[in-house]
Amino acid sequence: MAYFHGVYNSEQDTSLTVPIRGSAGIPVVFGTAPIHLAKNPAKAVNTPLLCYSFPECVQAAGYSDDFKNFTLCESMDASFRVFNVAPIILVNVLDPGKPAHVKTYEAENIPVRDGQAVYSKPYVLLDSLEVKNGETALAAETDYAAARDGDGNVVLLLLSETAKAAASLSVSAKGLNPAGVTKADIVGGVDTITGKETGLELVRQIYPKLGMVPGQLLAPGWSGDPVVAAALQAKTDAINGVFECTCLLDIPTEGENGAAVYTEVKTAKEKLGASSTHAAALWPMVVVGDKVYHYSAVFAALTAYTDASNGDVPYESPSNKDLRITATVLADGTEVVLDQQQANDMLNANGIITAINQEGFRSWGNSTAAYPATTDPKDRWLAVRRFFNWDGNNFIRTYFQKVDKPGNTRLIQSIVDSQNVIGNGYVARQYCAGYHTEFRSDDNDIVELMAGHLTVRTFLAPFIPAETIENIREYDVTALEAMLIGGA
Repeated sequence: MAYFHGVYNSEQDTSLTVPIRGSAGIPVVFGTAPIHLAKNPAKAVNTPLLCYSFPECVQAAGYSDDFKNFTLCESMDASFRVFNVAPIILVNVLDPGKPAHVKTYEAENIPVRDGQAVYSKPYVLLDSLEVKNGETALAAETDYAAARDGDGNVVLLLLSETAKAAASLSVSAKGLNPAGVTKADIVGGVDTITGKETGLELVRQIYPKLGMVPGQLLAPGWSGDPVVAAALQAKTDAINGVFECTCLLDIPTEGENGAAVYTEVKTAKEKLGASSTHAAALWPMVVVGDKVYHYSAVFAALTAYTDASNGDVPYESPSNKDLRITATVLADGTEVVLDQQQANDMLNANGIITAINQEGFRSWGNSTAAYPATTDPKDRWLAVRRFFNWDGNNFIRTYFQKVDKPGNTRLIQSIVDSQNVIGNGYVARQYCAGYHTEFRSDDNDIVELMAGHLTVRTFLAPFIPAETIENIREYDVTALEAMLIGGA
C-alpha cells in the first residue's frame, strides 16, 4: 500500500458535456415516444416538447432503444448522443386517450416475494394500475409504490401491512400500443368541435408557443409513406402565414415502393412524391454500432451541428461532413456499399442525398428533392434554399416591430439601412457573395402606398457548394526536354 506524505492532485472525467447550441436548423420531429417512461405522460401527447439535453428528453417523453416502436428516440439519440447538438423539438402522437393506442391487460395474480411484486407487461402506464389483495383494492402511495426496474418491468413495493400480508396480488393495467399508431396520426388534423390540433398541424403552434421558427421537419419511420411525405412538404411553406423551413424525407429501402439497390432509388423517390424545393430526399438507412436509424434522424442532427458550428448561420452544406456512423444499410440490416461514382450518377444526379465511405462515412449530396426538375440556384441547392429561408425568417422577425408605424421616409430608410448593415456583415464573413436591400419607386406606386403597402427588394447571393473541383493536368514536354537535352 502506497505511503502518502505531501500534496497531491487527482482528476475525474467531466460529468457533463454541454451540447453545442443553434437555432437555424432546429429539428422538429414527429413520431412516437415511450411516454410511459416520461415524468408526466399526460403532458407529452400532441404538444411541442422543447429539449436542450438528453435528460430533458427522457423526462419530457421517455427514452428507449426500441426505435421501431418509438421513432422519436432515433432523433433524441442522434442529436444528443451522436452529435451532441441542441435544441430539438419533439411531437409525440402516441395517445393513451385513443383506444387503438393502448392495450388492456386483464387481471392476473403476481406472487409477492420479500415485500414486493414484479409485473412484467410491456409499456405499462403506471396511473392505470389496479392492484388488489383478494377483493380488497390497494391504494397507490398508501399500500404500495410503483417503479420500474432496468428491464422496464413494474416493481410494486408493498408499504402497508394489508399489502405485505398478501401471498400474491391481483394486478391489471393498460399499456401503450405503438402498433396502433397510423400515418393518419402523424399527419394529424384539427378537431372540428374542440379545435384541438394533432400531428403535423402542430407546426403552427411552435412559434407562438416557443418563440422559435422550425428549421427542419422530419418524421423518421413515417416519412417514407407518400401521404406523410406530402404533408411534410406542404408544411414547410407559409408557417404561421409567413415562415419557411425544409423537411427531410426517407426513401424506403423495402416494400413495393422502396429501393433495395441504388439503381431503384430514382423510381422510389418518384413514387414517394419527393419533389419540393423545400425537401431533401435521403437514402438508405444508417447504423451506429448496433443501432439502426432512418437517415433523416442523423442528417437533421448533422445539419443542425453544421449550422451551430458556423455561428448559427446556415450557409455551409452538410455534404461531405463526418456522419459519425459505422455503416449504411437497408431496413433488414443488409449492408449497402456505395462508391462515389454510384452515389454521383444514380443518386446525386437525381436529387437524392446519400452517404459514402471516403476515409470515414460522409453525407454526400447538395441538391433539394426538386432537382433535376429545377435548376434555379435558390431552389436546386439545399444550402442556398436554407439560407434563403433563414434570411427571410429573420427579416420578418426583425422588422415586425416596424409594422403599423407611420409609413414615411424615415421608416423606409431605417429598414433599408439596417438590412444593408446586416448584409454587409454577411459578405464580410463570407456567408454570401453579395447582399443589398433597396427601396424602388417602381415597386411602390401610389395605389400600393395608399393601401399601406411598402415594398423593399433584397438581392442576395449565398455561395454555391463547390461540388466539383477539377485539376487539369498536362504532360510538360519542355521540362523533360530542358532536363535531358538542354542540360547535356
